[in-house]
Amino acid sequence: MGVRRIGIMGGTFNPIHIGHLMLADWAMDAVKLDEVWMVPAGMPYMKAGQEVLPGAERLKMTELAVRDNDRFRCLDIEIRREGYTYSYETLEELRRRYPEDDFFFIVGADCLFTIETWKAPERILSCCTLVAAVRGGRSFSELERKKDELEKRFCTKNILLIPFLQMSISSTEIRERIRRKESVRYLVPDSVLAYIREKGFYREKEEWFEEAQKSDGKETGQ
Repeated sequence: MGVRRIGIMGGTFNPIHIGHLMLADWAMDAVKLDEVWMVPAGMPYMKAGQEVLPGAERLKMTELAVRDNDRFRCLDIEIRREGYTYSYETLEELRRRYPEDDFFFIVGADCLFTIETWKAPERILSCCTLVAAVRGGRSFSELERKKDELEKRFCTKNILLIPFLQMSISSTEIRERIRRKESVRYLVPDSVLAYIREKGFYREKEEWFEEAQKSDGKETGQ
């Protein structure tokens, strides 16, 4: 089969939206990737205490979102992991499973200014190329300086900057619009929107969250 160039895109995906899919597709062209694997977070430690749909539901929405693109895949690797999920653990596990492949971790460029606070950033950078999408808000020269600083600190040359559209779509805003009974058509794939409506997610207060928790773990075998 030869060496594959695999993009890894993690996220809470609560819910996944077209901005995530556009970034994955954009990175595929910019870095010449063979595939992009979407990895919904299991229990993201940086969002502890927030209302996050159970992993099985976010996994299902992500699967629905990528099913019509044969170069996108959805992995349950973090959903099945107990406790908080960390990117370095996921990337190291994928390296063990697929030692012949090259991995590219796709993030927003702002992550360059926070990655030093992540769990084991040196282990992240040791097992993949970090692909940072520049979406506006910071000058390219500022990002270049931060890139050089990180590469020097972590003794790596595995950070790439790629241009991307300036977009303000966020999962938070989508949830708020649903709560306000406003349209989110065109912000999420039709299949995901249909699933959200079927399940009644993100409606008033926490009732959707409580209902979803009742069935959490059944679909993932936990």
